[in-house]
Amino acid sequence: MEQSMGFRSVFNLSEIKTEFERAGINTHFIPIIWKYVLQNPNSQPHDAPSLPSSAYPLLLSKFRTTTSTLTSVFESKDNVTTKLLIKLQNGASVEAVIMRYDTRLGSYGGKPRSGGPRSTLCVSSQVGCKMGCKFCATGSMGFKTNLSSGEIVEQLVHASRLSHIRNVVFMGMGEPLNNYAAIVEAVRIMTGFPFQISPKRITVSTVGIVHAINKLHNDLPCVNLAVSLHAPVQDIRCQIMPAARAFPLEKLMDALQVYQKNSQQKIFIEYIMLDGVNDEEQHAHQLGKLLDKLQVVVNLIPFNPIGSLSSFTTSTELNVRSFQKILRGVYNIRTTVRQQMGQDISGACGQLVVNRSEQRSVESASLLTDIEDLHL
Repeated sequence: MEQSMGFRSVFNLSEIKTEFERAGINTHFIPIIWKYVLQNPNSQPHDAPSLPSSAYPLLLSKFRTTTSTLTSVFESKDNVTTKLLIKLQNGASVEAVIMRYDTRLGSYGGKPRSGGPRSTLCVSSQVGCKMGCKFCATGSMGFKTNLSSGEIVEQLVHASRLSHIRNVVFMGMGEPLNNYAAIVEAVRIMTGFPFQISPKRITVSTVGIVHAINKLHNDLPCVNLAVSLHAPVQDIRCQIMPAARAFPLEKLMDALQVYQKNSQQKIFIEYIMLDGVNDEEQHAHQLGKLLDKLQVVVNLIPFNPIGSLSSFTTSTELNVRSFQKILRGVYNIRTTVRQQMGQDISGACGQLVVNRSEQRSVESASLLTDIEDLHL
């Protein structure tokens, strides 16, 4: 689609709302425009019929359906995962991943699963990331820029033209809660007309930005919270996640208790399994005791090697299963192990990186697609 640095995304709600209010145009026309451009992929906002006459020159001069371009689509050989490379208006790129699965496969609580085919979209919130987690390829990029709410929603627009998206997870490039205002606005757009994704099917992941967690429930009630914990004690966490120094584990746990008391929702704990670092039985017991006062679901994530970017190695399957058994059996914590799929497109959680030569160097990275466990 036509692009120019002078155009803004029609899905950037705050900007189009401001322009409409300034021009005296009723803002209830905005979702109607969104519905039209979604139903007519090659259209522009000013093509929408039945708008006030003053809306047309404003839309024509300032807004476009998308300010980003879908430049590459990588399909996994098993047709389960699709990685999207999206070029932004400023020339930078981000990635999003579509994960398809059938919820009828397997069982839950000893009973057959209900449901059917569905797709989850993993979206990015920043170009690069400030957090610098040592096991994450995106973190090795450093921080480049925040995405606008429109650029975040545009990932959903691009993906919706390839698959019907039922769930959205903010687990792509960047730390979502470091781009708080844009995340809140993007989620409100996604849950409103015409996208109408249930907030219960949206998950925001964070390394633990305490001050943002403290206000998240008020701003986005019913949205799922996932915390990238990755270690049961502060020392180990600081070793592998430098940003943890700013958010001590004790303060993070206090914030999660308050969040859970207010939201009455389970919290999802992401825990990457690193051989000899955080995957021993003592670590499982430490984690179980740490989470004792919370209602959580723990997702154990087998580490995806990222070539020269990291010296970490993947935990053995025996260690992963032993870790899971302790959390389940001793502490009665629901614990899942994410399955590795789509290994040929280097799109794993934490592995999204836009430098093409670096992507070729991480061909062994696998895509973790057991994210439906976040939405049961």
